[in-house]
Amino acid sequence: MPTVNDILDSMDYGPAPEAAGEVTAWLTERAPFGHFIDGSFTAPADTFATDNPATGEALAQVSQGSAQDVAMAVKAARKAAPKWAGLVGHERAKYLYAIARHMQKRARFLAVLEVLDNGKPIRETRDIDVPLAIRHFYHHAGWAELLADEVPDHTPHGVCGQIIPWNFPLLMLAWKIAPALAAGNTVVLKPAEYTPLTALAFAEICAEVGLPKGVVNIVTGDGATGAALVDSDVDKIAFTGSTDVGRTIRRATAGTPKALTLELGGKSPFIVFPDADLDAAVEGVVDAIWFNQGEVCCAGSRILVSEAIARDFTDRLVTRMGKLRVGDPLDKCTDLGAIVHPTQLARIRELVSAGEAAGATLLQPETQLPAKGCYFAPGLLVGAEPANPASTEEIFGPVATLTTFRTPAEAVQLANNTRYGLSASIWSENITLALDIAAQVRAGVAWVNCTNQFDAAAGFGGMRESGFGREGGREGMAAYLRAPEVKSKPEASAPDFKAMPSPKAPAPSGIDRTPKLYIGGKQTRPDSAIPTRSRPRAASWVLRRWATARISATRWKRPIRQALGASKPVTTVRRCCITSPKTSPRVRQSLRHV
Repeated sequence: MPTVNDILDSMDYGPAPEAAGEVTAWLTERAPFGHFIDGSFTAPADTFATDNPATGEALAQVSQGSAQDVAMAVKAARKAAPKWAGLVGHERAKYLYAIARHMQKRARFLAVLEVLDNGKPIRETRDIDVPLAIRHFYHHAGWAELLADEVPDHTPHGVCGQIIPWNFPLLMLAWKIAPALAAGNTVVLKPAEYTPLTALAFAEICAEVGLPKGVVNIVTGDGATGAALVDSDVDKIAFTGSTDVGRTIRRATAGTPKALTLELGGKSPFIVFPDADLDAAVEGVVDAIWFNQGEVCCAGSRILVSEAIARDFTDRLVTRMGKLRVGDPLDKCTDLGAIVHPTQLARIRELVSAGEAAGATLLQPETQLPAKGCYFAPGLLVGAEPANPASTEEIFGPVATLTTFRTPAEAVQLANNTRYGLSASIWSENITLALDIAAQVRAGVAWVNCTNQFDAAAGFGGMRESGFGREGGREGMAAYLRAPEVKSKPEASAPDFKAMPSPKAPAPSGIDRTPKLYIGGKQTRPDSAIPTRSRPRAASWVLRRWATARISATRWKRPIRQALGASKPVTTVRRCCITSPKTSPRVRQSLRHV
C-alpha cells in the first residue's frame, strides 16, 4: 500500500469505486426478465445473457422477443391509444412529471445500472446521461401542457415503434419516449440487445407511477425483434443506430403510410484554426472523441488542424492523451471505460489496422489495460489522407484521425468530404470566421468553440446519410404530431368575358386593382404620401426632399405642377415650404437657392 509521501510524490489518483450492491441485488431478485407489455411483465422465454463489458460476467437473462410478442405489444398500445390521446395535456403532463421525479429519486441506481450494462464511466452516467434523461421528461411535461396552444389542430400519430442503440441506452429512451407521450402517442420500444437493463428498470418506474396500461411497452431482443417491429402495424417508426440498418428500415417503410425519423451514424469534423485557443481545443478533443469511449454518433473523429499549428497542437494532444485513465468504469477517477461488446472491440481493431495499412501512424499512450473486459486505449491516427478507411468509415471507438489544411476553403472541402452530415465543431477566436465556416459545413448541428452540447429544448439530427428528422425541442415534438390536412378551396371560375363594351359597372373581384403611379423611381399607390391635387402638403414634402438633395428645381417644375394639378405655381409651394415651421433650417437654406 502506498504511503502518504508516495502519493504526494506521484500525485496519482487513488481508487474511488462506486458501490453496486443495490443494483446487483435488484438484478438477482428480478431476473430473468420478460417483456413489459400492457402494464406488466410477461413470463421469461427464449432468454439470452446480457454481460458486463468491464468484466465479461453475465448480469442477467433477458427474453428474446418474437413477432408474436411484438404483435401483442402493438395490440396493447393500440388499445390504449384513444384514451391516452383523449386526455387533456395537463393530465399527460402529470404522468411525465411523475416519471421525471421518480427517475430523479433513483438517479444513482440508474447511473450504476447503466455502467454495469454499457461499460461507460460512472462520471458520465452520473453527471450527463441520467440528468439529461430526466431533463427530457421535465421538458416534455411542459410541452404536453402547452401543446393545444402551441400547435392547435395537430393530432398524435397513434402507435410509435421505437428502436434505440446501445451507446446511450437510457438517454436515447428518454429522447424517444418523452416527446411521444407528450404528443399523445403510445409506444412500443425495443432497446439494444447489448444494453436492455435500464429500459426494463424504466418499465418498473412506469408501473410505479401508475402510467395507464399499454401506453409504454418494452420488448427486448436482437435485430430480428427490431425487424418485426418495423413490419408491424404501427403508425410511426423512430430509429437511432447505424446507417446500414437505417437504409433497411427506409426500404421497409417506403410506400407505406408510416411516419419515419432516422438518427444515424456520423464522421464529424473537428476544425481547429490557427487563432484558436489550443488548450481549450485539446480539451474539446477529449470531449469529442474520448467521451463515452468514442461510442458517440456525433463524435469529432476527424480532426482538421491548420498546418501552421499542427505540430504544436499534436504535441499537446498526445501529452493530454497520455494522462487519460482507462480502467474500471465504476471508479470515479476513470476517464475511459470498457467497449460495449467484444464484437464492437473487434470492429475497432479492424478499422484501425486498415487505417495503418493505408499509411496512417497510430499514436497511443503506454496505458496498462485491465486483464479482463473489452478495453481499447485512446489513439490518434496522424497522417491520415482523406481517402484513408479510418477517415471515411465510422470507427465508433476512442480513435480519431488528424489531417492538416492550409486555408479555410480547404478546411470546408475536407470537412464536407464525407457521406455523413451529423455534426461539426469549429474552433477559432474569430467569431466571424467560425460562423462563416459553420454555415458552409454540411451538418445538422454545428458547435463553435465547444462540442457535444445537448439540451432537451434544442433539436438534434443530421442530413445525408446521418438521417433525417430531429430529436428534442419544437422540431422533435413536431415529429410525433400529424399536421392537419389543408382543405383546398375550389378555384373560382373565370368571368364570362364579352368583346362588346357594356355600360354596367364591372363586378368587384378579390384582386387589388388600385391604380399605381411610378414616381421618384418606385411604384407607389396614389393614396400614400404622394403629391396629388387633394394633398398639397404631400407636394411640399416632395419639394423639401428634392431641396435636401440639392437638385435643381428647374428639372422638377413640370412634375410638381402635375402633382399639384397645376393649381398653384411652384414658387408658391416653395414659399410655403420656407415659411413652414416643419422645415429644418438646412432645408430652408437650400430652398432659397432653388
